[in-house]
Order: sequence, then C-alpha cells, then structure tokens
Amino acid sequence: MKQLYLIINIASVFVPFLFSFHPKIKFYKKFSSFFIAVLLALIVFIPWDIAFTLAGIWGFNSNYLLGITFFNLPLEEILFFICIPFACVFTYHCFNKFLKMDLFFKAENVISISLVLFLAIIAALNYNRLYTSVTFTALALFILILKYVFKAKWLHKFYFSYLILLIPFFIVNGILTGTGPDTPIVWYNNDHNLGIRMLTIPFEDIFYGMFLLMLTISVYESLAPKQDA
Repeated sequence: MKQLYLIINIASVFVPFLFSFHPKIKFYKKFSSFFIAVLLALIVFIPWDIAFTLAGIWGFNSNYLLGITFFNLPLEEILFFICIPFACVFTYHCFNKFLKMDLFFKAENVISISLVLFLAIIAALNYNRLYTSVTFTALALFILILKYVFKAKWLHKFYFSYLILLIPFFIVNGILTGTGPDTPIVWYNNDHNLGIRMLTIPFEDIFYGMFLLMLTISVYESLAPKQDA
C-alpha cells in the first residue's frame, strides 16, 4: 500500500488540526509559534535523518511510500517531523489550558537529573551503537542546557505531557516499525541500537521522540506567551 506512511501522517494530524479552531482551544492563534519551532527542529532532525539513512542505521520500505524523495529522504518522513510535533504540541497546548499539570512539579529536578545520568551512562557504555549514543547524548545535553542555561520552568509540564503522549506514540510508531503491516515501514539496523524492542519499537525511539518534542516545545514556549491566549 504505497500511501500507508502518508495516511499515518494525515491521520495523526487531522483531528488536532480541526480542533485547533475550536473556540475553547484556539490553537490556531499559536500557529506561527508552532511553525517557527518546528522549522528549527527540522534544521536539527532532517540532516540527522539524512546522515543516518545514508549510513544504513535506519531506512524505509518503498512498498509503503509514494516514491517522492528529497535528499534521500521520503516525502512522508519529512512530513512526519511536521505532523507528529503538530499533534503533540496541540495536545500540550490543551493540557496547558485545561489541566494544572503539576503532578511532577516537585519531582522535576529529580526526574531531570536521573534522566541525564541514565542517558549519559547508557550512551557511554554503547558509544559504538550510533543510534543509542547520539540520541542519548544529545538529549542529555539538551536537558542540561534547558535546565541550567535557559532555566526552563515548564519541564515538569513537558514530562507530564510526554507520559500521556506515549500512548499514541506506541500506536503510530508501532505501525511504522511493523506492528500491523507485513513488513516495517521504517526499519532499523540493530548493530546501531540496543536491540531492545517494545513490540516492534526500538527502545531508543522513546528518547528520540522526547528530544524532537522537547526541542520543538522549548522554542514554542519561548514564543507562544507573546501571542494572544
């Protein structure tokens, strides 16, 4: 089914986009903040994706692609970095409007430091596994920068949101990595990851997704307060 990856992208973003215009949500007023944020995330993640694809660390099954590519990446993969962050930032926006999100407020410091230590240790022990080492090192450094350089006050809200977002994450990423389709839409070279799978999802994907959303939301958080609520 050549359209499958495209359908997954569209299905992920369709409902959030429609509800962006709901009078109680008004996420459309934050569109400019989101698109600036996702553009900066693309500047980081697209070259990373291109490099890892060329190195054979991961790749894409042409049976599920339209065949349109840019710099060796399928169109659908580029759309993934727009559609999935849109759905996630929309959800984060809704949580901000309708929930307190204080569950991890007091525990944020412990969570952040524990996460950094865990990521750093796993990266050091697996320096030769590029998906593991690059992802874990980048995320650990970014958390430290957010916490101690930019003094981010929203990390506790991010951790709360990401915990909930892991539910749709497992659905979408599960399909992409082979839960459902006869073969994976996105395949991974196990020489460059820990070889730990949650169903078909590589363990590293949790932290790759966390880095993508944390980077996007960090820019969004710096811009969104300047717009009308």
